[in-house]
Amino acid sequence: MADVEMLGSLRGARSRIVRLLHRERAFPGFAHSPGKGNLWRRPARLFVLAFATVDLLGTVLLLLPAAHADGEGARFTEAFFTSTSALCVAGLAIVDTGGHWSVFGELVILGLIQVGGLGIMTLASLLGIVVIRRFGLRMQLSVQTETRSLNVGEVRGIAGRVLKLALVCEVLVALVLVPRMWLSYDMTLPEAIYSGVFHAVSAFNNAGLSLYGDSLTRFVSDPIILVPIALATMFGGLGFPVLLELRRRFTAPRQWTLHTKMTVYTSGALFAIGMVVVTALEWSNPATLGTMDTLHRLLAGAFHGVMPRSGGLNVVDVGAMEDSTLFVTIMLMFVGGGSAGTSGGIKVTTFAVILLVVWAEVRGHPHVHAFGRRLSSSAIRQALSLTFLSMTVVATATVYLLITTDFAMEQILFEVVSASAVVGLSTGITPDLPEHAQLMLAMLMFAGRVGPITFASALALRERTRRYDLAEARPIIG
Repeated sequence: MADVEMLGSLRGARSRIVRLLHRERAFPGFAHSPGKGNLWRRPARLFVLAFATVDLLGTVLLLLPAAHADGEGARFTEAFFTSTSALCVAGLAIVDTGGHWSVFGELVILGLIQVGGLGIMTLASLLGIVVIRRFGLRMQLSVQTETRSLNVGEVRGIAGRVLKLALVCEVLVALVLVPRMWLSYDMTLPEAIYSGVFHAVSAFNNAGLSLYGDSLTRFVSDPIILVPIALATMFGGLGFPVLLELRRRFTAPRQWTLHTKMTVYTSGALFAIGMVVVTALEWSNPATLGTMDTLHRLLAGAFHGVMPRSGGLNVVDVGAMEDSTLFVTIMLMFVGGGSAGTSGGIKVTTFAVILLVVWAEVRGHPHVHAFGRRLSSSAIRQALSLTFLSMTVVATATVYLLITTDFAMEQILFEVVSASAVVGLSTGITPDLPEHAQLMLAMLMFAGRVGPITFASALALRERTRRYDLAEARPIIG
């Protein structure tokens, strides 16, 4: 009987190898051959080029007189900043989205949000496949076994699955928001449909843009509005590979891949910490939660504990928060959400890897382990490199804006991290910044959206095996 089972396993392995070889021929663009005319030879460059092209198109559309509320046309900075913020699902704004733009302009913004969110999830997932295909057949089989949610043969179905997943989530949220807005907020049915759909799309894509100048402060006491928006933000930020695997194995966490376990558990911990800490710090602040009753304080505090993870919407004045709350929010924004999702930041898996490295070093372990697996040295190096690069970008931009503007350091740092982590929360100074500072924030949003993905994939694709090594030496640390 055992021999029969072993024979069946060998046949199954042989068939998987044959399928992989066929896929290699079917999708030669994902191979690492140096043939000319191969767009996928430099996927990171293609990724950046695609987003820059769509951003330019969005800017042109928003410059049209039909996109402006008064029909006169917008300034280039307004159009470029808004297009970049919407496409990169960042959420920062220098003009009132609902008052400055016409319905045509708002639909352009909504389209950019949808394209940006779907594009990030699709292209990031495809880049993950490119990285897998970069390695040899043995490594491909090993990775395919571990990352069952993102197999190398799923290229054709990635875009369709992302679209289906996004539309289902957005429709479910809209089905809750539309009746509530229609029946409880003196909106006509068309107005409720328009507002519900816009905010459902904005929430799932972690865009942080709202049709109202005060964001969602008018709904501060309404859990039927805030809870679905918060849940959509959380799910959209987990990432497509994680959502796909949760759909398949939600009730079997022991079978989850390492990536899913790290993303779900770290995200859950950060969501809980954010909710508790923000609520506690703002509990007695009369400018935010202090004047509300207990249930509404808990609701608003929990909502703001979720939004720094790249949601960007707010129900109280962020600029009036305590300095301690702003600092905690900055840290949560810097971490961000899950990989191949709509959120920004350095990603929770990067943060988890760094924590595990520190924990292993404190305990004196030579290797880093997580959930019964040993983390590769390349993953550790990429996590450290990405974090250091992100910190350098934030520090450089903060120093520049401190020199060229008159705002306080905590305000500048908050806006810079919000832009680079594509969150969208603001202390309210972004519209008052000079044009050069607004353009810098726009570039930070673009870099923060495409930078971490392209940087991480470039590191993986450039990895080479050295045929020799140098003698080991150890500098003094600490």
